[in-house]
Amino acid sequence: MSRVSDRLSMIDLFAGCGGMTVGFHSEGFRPVLSVEWDLAAAATYAANFGESHTRWGDIALVREDEIPQAEVIIGGPPCQGFSNLGSKDVDDPRNKLWKEYLRFVVTAQPQVFVIENVERFSRTSEFQLLFNEADHGIIKDYELSSGVLLAADYGVAQRRPRTIVIGSRIGSIPLPLPTHAKVPTGDLLPWETVRSRIGSVDEHPATTELPDATTEYFGERIKGEFKGTDIHFGRQPTARSLERYDHIPPGGGRFNLPDHLLSRCWREKKTGTTDVMGRMRWDAPSLTIRTEFFKPEKGQYLHPQWDPVDPARRVNRVITHYEASLLQDFPKDYLWCGSKIEIAKQIGNAVPSGLAAAIARHLKDYLR
Repeated sequence: MSRVSDRLSMIDLFAGCGGMTVGFHSEGFRPVLSVEWDLAAAATYAANFGESHTRWGDIALVREDEIPQAEVIIGGPPCQGFSNLGSKDVDDPRNKLWKEYLRFVVTAQPQVFVIENVERFSRTSEFQLLFNEADHGIIKDYELSSGVLLAADYGVAQRRPRTIVIGSRIGSIPLPLPTHAKVPTGDLLPWETVRSRIGSVDEHPATTELPDATTEYFGERIKGEFKGTDIHFGRQPTARSLERYDHIPPGGGRFNLPDHLLSRCWREKKTGTTDVMGRMRWDAPSLTIRTEFFKPEKGQYLHPQWDPVDPARRVNRVITHYEASLLQDFPKDYLWCGSKIEIAKQIGNAVPSGLAAAIARHLKDYLR
């Protein structure tokens, strides 16, 4: 890796707990500013990358004279208004935050910027307005490339689609080509699997609680810092829940439950929501890790270990926070701040760092 002084400088906006920075930093980029409004997420970022360049607060309150120049700006403006799980409200004020992102672009004048968002973003009016700004607006010096990338196609053990926009004022930069595939051909590698990420993690967490620890960031006391395995804690499901889990094989879900274990809403809803109460497969990528991965009724989050013959060889629990972080490609020694729910939100909202690293690696060839 190059010396710190030689690294390309970057700004991370709406940085969350640092998923994108993890990927870019691993490829030699140097963060000079990050901005995040959520205290717990900003503290996690600062714990791993330093507090001096981390700004906790409203992005709109960052003045132009506080924005350093940087070669690259990255970030994902909040996506709740665009998300299939969100309100789909075109007037959601969070949908306008990409305009704050562009204010930083205009001020910092990076060679390249990267915007990531949910898949649905590419079909919104806000997306078209963004391209209008590149056509004849405040970022008319930038050429934009965009598309939906599947994280699994870039070495992430997760089938997570994301809209990616690359803006460049050093010539058009296409999106990176896939490096992996479900059915690999040519130089493509096979998809990474759940086993490759969590296969060596203890199947039986020793606790159901976080350690009792606090730390201080930005003058505020907050829970943490927690090391990787500190967030490998279990839950205490009811006997009925355990009975449900026991019926569900890898790749299965609520449709594998006998009638007497179905909730009323499941009994009356014969189609759709196929991944709820689902169990992962060892030898395939996971589905999208969302912010409530600790609730099996929210998706395919049951641990993949299940034996069709021997009930003793079944792991009837949801994945832990630690396992979810590994499926998001966070390093095993990553530090975390916040409560159980706050850390879960940080993990689920993050960009898989493996996808970010693939984009960073691709950009370096053009930035050189």
